[in-house]
Amino acid sequence: MTDKEDGAPEASGAARPAFYAARPGAWRDWWTLLHPPYTAWHLSYVVIGACLAPHVYLSRLLASVAAFFLAVGVAAHALDELHGRPLRTSIPGPLLVGAAVAGLAGALVLGAVGVAVVGWPAGWVLLPFMVAGPVLVVAYNAELFGGLVHTDLGFAAAWGAFPTLTGYAAQTGTVSVAAVLAAGGALALSAAQRRLSAPARTIRRRVVRAEGTITFADGKSVPVTTRLLLDPLERALRAASWAIALLAAALAVARLG
Repeated sequence: MTDKEDGAPEASGAARPAFYAARPGAWRDWWTLLHPPYTAWHLSYVVIGACLAPHVYLSRLLASVAAFFLAVGVAAHALDELHGRPLRTSIPGPLLVGAAVAGLAGALVLGAVGVAVVGWPAGWVLLPFMVAGPVLVVAYNAELFGGLVHTDLGFAAAWGAFPTLTGYAAQTGTVSVAAVLAAGGALALSAAQRRLSAPARTIRRRVVRAEGTITFADGKSVPVTTRLLLDPLERALRAASWAIALLAAALAVARLG
């Protein structure tokens, strides 16, 4: 799950490839690969969807979060790093391929266990989600079907609406009006994320220098720099990632406490 967001020339004043990136090397590359704020953001949608269910089963919630962590946090980001090295990690290509395969396989295993645990007929409602999940991961990150899924709407649907609906379906074996409305909210939030991250990505990866001034009505002026352009975007992304994660945590505590 990623929109290949953060790779920046040093001239932009942001030497790290992402605001959350660790110092390069060893295990730190794997930490950076996980895109921690964004992985937490999209796993939060799973929790939010689950907490809308009439009864929340902790085991199903944990399994759903684990499955999305493997599919999105590991597999999608490994595929993304294979495609152009946006995070500039030194993780060998075969290890990235292995991580992608293992992540998707683990997610499918958890889904299959979930179908067996929930049983017939409710458990079988999860089958379309089990099929759609790996398809979305591969189609988005490998830009299959002519990039049909690799769009703003595709990002918002795959990493916002889909995990919300899946979290609810894993609890109930159904999809409700409330879950659909929540998925619509997650879709909109993910679209906003994409609209913020796209210009941030451009500035970090492509902009060498920004020139000019901004002049205010009182005559005051400030120089235009890459930092001036980048800071509000990344601060909004940081704040939003914390906000969504804390909202999900509050719902989980309220429902399970």
